[in-house]
Amino acid sequence: MFKKLLVPLDGSSMSEAALAPAAYLAGRLKADVTLIHIIERDLPQAVHGEKHLNDPAEAQAYLEDVAKERFGSSIKVRCHVHTNYVRDVPQSIADHVDEFAPDLIIMCTHGRSGLGVRLFGSIAQQVASLGKTPVLFVHPQSVPPGDDFSCGLVLVPLDGDPAHEQGMQVAGDLAKSCGASVQLVTVVRTLGTLTGQDAATGKLLPGVTTAMLDMSLEGAESYLDAMLENLAAQGVTATRAVRRGDPSGAIVKEAQECGADIIVLGTHGRSGMEAFWAGSVAAAVAARSSLPLLLVPIRI
Repeated sequence: MFKKLLVPLDGSSMSEAALAPAAYLAGRLKADVTLIHIIERDLPQAVHGEKHLNDPAEAQAYLEDVAKERFGSSIKVRCHVHTNYVRDVPQSIADHVDEFAPDLIIMCTHGRSGLGVRLFGSIAQQVASLGKTPVLFVHPQSVPPGDDFSCGLVLVPLDGDPAHEQGMQVAGDLAKSCGASVQLVTVVRTLGTLTGQDAATGKLLPGVTTAMLDMSLEGAESYLDAMLENLAAQGVTATRAVRRGDPSGAIVKEAQECGADIIVLGTHGRSGMEAFWAGSVAAAVAARSSLPLLLVPIRI
């Protein structure tokens, strides 16, 4: 499981939404934490209405204060300020993956637009391209600064591709460490939510296409039952659900209705029968849900 956590902070209270999950997971996983601040070239005077930290000494003092206030004495915390001024903060954070070799990055998304889009799109793609480091994105609305965080239920979308079951394994390990349960979900499209060539085929052969989707529904139920047995063998309590419709919307709805604390999604792999793992789906889930989102690069 995760033993080295990297937490980027820009000095704003919004970015500190990542601290509660980081402290919780560090305690549960007995992991070390590295807090990092990147000094940005041509930076604005303020970030999210707060003064931007552009002085290395001031930034170092800030990180050390955060370490004392938000992490227990039993957690080893390292503070690092990247003092070489950079223009591309997401790229710099990705570069530090090689330097510190974390096995989990935890960071705030800063909302659904503006900087949030830049951070989500850029860092997720750059870190995923390394093929090794999961990223936990925390929306500031899900964990307001100063609030506690706990994980009692992990939602894991699956699409039937064995490669994507690696995400389920990570979720299972996380659930065991946190004393949580797992909810598996698979989404089977309806005739009206098909896309591309499938949509064209559905218009030409609606009866045949509907019948095939119904068969996919039965197959999804059997598949998830087999996954439940695998998790049970590992001592993980799990349940399952099969939904119909658009994948990203159905995932978000399931997360809301089951009371999930975190969503685990894969970021690589072939497009399965519902293409859960396309970047657009992960981005759509992030945009539509305020829950913490764990992106797990799939190794094939």
